[in-house]
Amino acid sequence: MEYECIIYEKTEQIAVIYLNRPHVLNAMNKQLWLDMQNALEDAKNSLEIKVLIITGKGRAFSTGADLKESKNRNLEDYRDYLIELQEASRKIIRFEKPTIAAINGYALGSGYELALACDIRLAAEDAKIGSPEARVTSSVTGGAMRLVQNLIGPGKARELLFTAEYIDGREAARIGLINKAVKPGQLMNEALQMAERISVNSAFSLKMIKKGLNMAQGEVSLEALMEYEVEACLACVATKERGESLNKFENRKR
Repeated sequence: MEYECIIYEKTEQIAVIYLNRPHVLNAMNKQLWLDMQNALEDAKNSLEIKVLIITGKGRAFSTGADLKESKNRNLEDYRDYLIELQEASRKIIRFEKPTIAAINGYALGSGYELALACDIRLAAEDAKIGSPEARVTSSVTGGAMRLVQNLIGPGKARELLFTAEYIDGREAARIGLINKAVKPGQLMNEALQMAERISVNSAFSLKMIKKGLNMAQGEVSLEALMEYEVEACLACVATKERGESLNKFENRKR
């Protein structure tokens, strides 16, 4: 399928979505969110795909909402745009396979929030990350009001959101907003290597673990979570793959 605002590639067990509006630093419009939802659906339904990477073409991950387009929207059009943004964000947060954001350059506003929705975040050391919403009389979307607090705590989250200041990749790694900051030229290599380390593992186990991790973030009680953990473990050990995995583990090089 041809996409207008993204490039979607699949190689063996890894899928990559490139935000592809480099002429506007991958600023986001409604079509980008629609394209992304379509690619997410394909990656979810492709049995061979175990890991998804999201990154940007050119000098930016994404500078967030396309403000030039925003100026011309009425409230009804803006609501339509936000509905598609939120739906795409939900699909990423609830995506049953591991997701990695490879943050190159600017990750601002809804671009930054897209990265927050992913399971793992890698960033170039010189990336610029932040939420300028308060500066442009807007507000935070994509579930970020919960996601950012889960990562760095309520105090630091409030500081970043209220000041609308940007931080670089090194500082983002220091405060736990991202997993790792790397040299700019090494970003995609690092993301692909991490995806490969994940992809050698059981797709079913990854799915069950991720579902439990999402449940543990407050969607259910501790009792319900612990009951799920029992059922998830039993579901995993009942698969044919379980015996094959144990044999590989026993025969591994020590």
